[in-house]
Amino acid sequence: MIEIVPVDPGKKSQLRRFIDFPHDLYAGDPNYVPMLYMEQEALLNPKKSPFFKHSTAAYFLAVQNGKIAGRIAAILNRNHLQFTGRQEGFFGFFDVINDQAVADALLDAAAEWLRQQGITNVVGPANFSTNETCGLLVENFDEPPFIMMTYNAPYYIDLLENYGFTKNIDLLCYILPTADMTDEVIAVGERLEQRLAERGVRIRQINMKQFKQEIEKFLPVYNASWAENTGFVPMTPEEVRQIGKDLRPVIDPEYVYFAEKDGKIIGVSLTVPNVNEVQCTLKRGRLFPFGVFKLLFGLKKVKSVRVLALGTLKEYRRLGVDMCFYVRNIKTAIRKGTIRGEASWILENNDMMNRALERIGGKVYRKYRLYEKKI
Repeated sequence: MIEIVPVDPGKKSQLRRFIDFPHDLYAGDPNYVPMLYMEQEALLNPKKSPFFKHSTAAYFLAVQNGKIAGRIAAILNRNHLQFTGRQEGFFGFFDVINDQAVADALLDAAAEWLRQQGITNVVGPANFSTNETCGLLVENFDEPPFIMMTYNAPYYIDLLENYGFTKNIDLLCYILPTADMTDEVIAVGERLEQRLAERGVRIRQINMKQFKQEIEKFLPVYNASWAENTGFVPMTPEEVRQIGKDLRPVIDPEYVYFAEKDGKIIGVSLTVPNVNEVQCTLKRGRLFPFGVFKLLFGLKKVKSVRVLALGTLKEYRRLGVDMCFYVRNIKTAIRKGTIRGEASWILENNDMMNRALERIGGKVYRKYRLYEKKI
């Protein structure tokens, strides 16, 4: 017997069960990385998350024979509706045992809730939008994900496709081993940056002493640069501040760059240490009582990074600012002894960005997918 149980996020015990289910599902899987509980709770709790200032969501658990067998969130992102004009909702936080009946019951519950909100098409998985973790892993299940990337078992593909979901778009992950970076690539980037300087474009590091102000400068470039991407939802100031707050403890300022022309920010690049190398050791995503020490001491040993966000305003894209950002990342990584970087994710139809990564020797080594279905 399968019972679908609504979750009241205002009740700590219910929200805890929703957050903790994946830890039990993936117990013993060496490639699973638990999300930090405090971050998940802040994201999912309507009293804390800036998402709920403009949108709403419903959470469900599937209980089979008295045990939790799956979870899902149905997501109504009103900013997405307004921005796209499409009656499109999302599903996310989808984790389930390998049982089609359980998966169907969860997806039915999410679809019915979205239909009641007037939604006619559902896209996912996305937690709560493409600005947060999103996509179903469809290629390369043999290693843990990088920071703020999702992980799932291979059987999820069949569960979704058997339900009737079809591909919306693929999200590509490029691997960039520092050992493969050639002197020629670095020289090209340095010459390009010199030419940009002659044209009044300056690339600089983030000023951590003015972190809040720097984060405010990030938002308009992010929203303008990513506006044409499939599934894009503009971020609110509160949302970007929340992400900044979450990332600040792990940010290395030598990996965060701004491109400026005449005092105007025209491009941004955010690369962060891959703390998943450490986070995989945190039991059930808890920092306390001892996890915080693992995280703090482990950060010094992290040997990989993720290029999390990199974009340039449309009118400046053909100047080569993105190439300069990537080469700066490469030079910094080599100097710091970083072994590899992941540039993720890149839409498969973003030809300009894909060409830039291929030009510096990046190779697609992992793919995620967004699915869609009419409901």
